[in-house]
Amino acid sequence: MFSFRTTSLEEQLDKSLQEGRVGCFCTQNCWDTERGRYMYDIFRERGNLQTVFMPRATELTPLTNHIEFSVDDLRELNAVVVEIQDVGARYFNYTKDVFRLMDALKSMKEEAPSLYIVDHINPAGRVVEGTMPSADVEANVPKVAHRHGLTLGELANLYYSEIGAKFALHVISALATDTNKQLMPWTIAPASDIPGLFTCDMYSGGGLWNNTNISPAIGTARPYEYIGSPFIKTAANEPVPAAEGVMLRPCSFTPSCGKYEGKKCYGYQIMLEPGVEYHSLMHTLQLMHYFRERYSEFTLEEGFAAKLSDNLLLDYINGNATWEEARGHIKVEEQKWIRKAKKFTLYEDMPYRIK
Repeated sequence: MFSFRTTSLEEQLDKSLQEGRVGCFCTQNCWDTERGRYMYDIFRERGNLQTVFMPRATELTPLTNHIEFSVDDLRELNAVVVEIQDVGARYFNYTKDVFRLMDALKSMKEEAPSLYIVDHINPAGRVVEGTMPSADVEANVPKVAHRHGLTLGELANLYYSEIGAKFALHVISALATDTNKQLMPWTIAPASDIPGLFTCDMYSGGGLWNNTNISPAIGTARPYEYIGSPFIKTAANEPVPAAEGVMLRPCSFTPSCGKYEGKKCYGYQIMLEPGVEYHSLMHTLQLMHYFRERYSEFTLEEGFAAKLSDNLLLDYINGNATWEEARGHIKVEEQKWIRKAKKFTLYEDMPYRIK
């Protein structure tokens, strides 16, 4: 059973929420601006909060990027309420944790608690980039484009259909409270590596750097806007590919954690001109192709192929397909994805591709 609800979570009269044992699956983004409290405080005040599933450690701790739970944790619950901020790309770990939760609920069959998704606006907007998985893919990833243009509630609607789930799924509209009107969706950082306004526009391509030996500047203040490594040599006459409306500034940075912790990295800052719609995935593929040809040290690491999940795009990076082939493939696949995505949208505005 699926339902889309246009009143706030607190106004829902379901017995499972009013009197049942409730588990809350959330991040710091479940803050209610109108009442000055977190989503789970609703059930704490009612006296029926059973457990809270949150990322371990503090909210801006580097490398804290999963919400842990087990099926046994879910068995005594009547409802699970999810409130996280998705960031618009299929690699985002907290969203993959939601899909893992949905798989667990499906496995419980009749014993599964009801699932409620408190929806949020997508900070990456309705723009679509890339292709649906067509090769081996990461676990808990649905058949969506690299940058999908949907909200978490819409993604849950799609995945619910994709896995043939039978448990009750209810999506609370992102327009049901004032929070999405008072806060931009990146005001509270969705994760330690998604800190601000431009990050989500960079992440649909930039997230792929995490599975290479070039760092997307994790452990700095500007992840995914900067890329680099100790082996890159920057110079003013380097023919580094730059998309229209994009400037690349040679720079250096020293990560405080993760890959190249404490080591000086050389690379580029990706700077967007005002109003540019940036196709991060296509630009990242061009950069990877360039670095592959330019530096023998550059490597694609474990998990890269499954994250990209597209053999033609992988061939392009490795020099076995042309840019024209890769770009044409992306255009066709984006159109296919948009046709599929429209079946699961819950709001008036629709996903679209960059022309």
